[in-house]
Amino acid sequence: MGLFRRNRKTYKSLDDNALVDLAKTDKEAFGELYERYMTKIYNYVYYRTGNQQDAEDLTAKVFFRAMAHIETYEDRGMPFQAWLYRIAHNLVANFHRDQGRRKIVPLDDYIAHSLKTDAPDKQTENNEEREMLLKAIRRLPPERQELLVLKFIDHKSNAEIGEMMQRTEGAIKSLYHRTLLALRDELEMQQLPLPSQKKRERG
Repeated sequence: MGLFRRNRKTYKSLDDNALVDLAKTDKEAFGELYERYMTKIYNYVYYRTGNQQDAEDLTAKVFFRAMAHIETYEDRGMPFQAWLYRIAHNLVANFHRDQGRRKIVPLDDYIAHSLKTDAPDKQTENNEEREMLLKAIRRLPPERQELLVLKFIDHKSNAEIGEMMQRTEGAIKSLYHRTLLALRDELEMQQLPLPSQKKRERG
């Protein structure tokens, strides 16, 4: 047991590339990679499927697939984390195709959590605004919904998102800008005041 604990402690100090090299022959090393990224991958999958059971099943498949192919993985400009997200993206895409429908990104839970600290008298107004925001997001193409998940749920940088979506950083910046403009247009169509407008109205 003492040796096992020392190994686990050593694993935690290693970077991803070193762990991946070890994981090709050492399951304990892959276990550390799993612990390191399981929650992030689960959150990504959950916000792309909207169902806990489906998210758990798909997350397990992501790591099973990664473990099955890790011997062939090489860091050719795509870090291990980005490789995992790419596997997750493909499995989620297959899931939606198998379902025969495009499921929305259920950001309700995430946004609702951010509203928990609001005063009671603001809840009605905030809930209405949240619903309008969700309706606007749901009208966006899947690619732009995915961008919003990676940006605001997983807090990824444009460079990291580019690696995961196989785009250049510049392309992601452009897509993000267009997504915000499209979202703003949707909100204006729903007559939801933008933050700057609300400040002027209250001022």
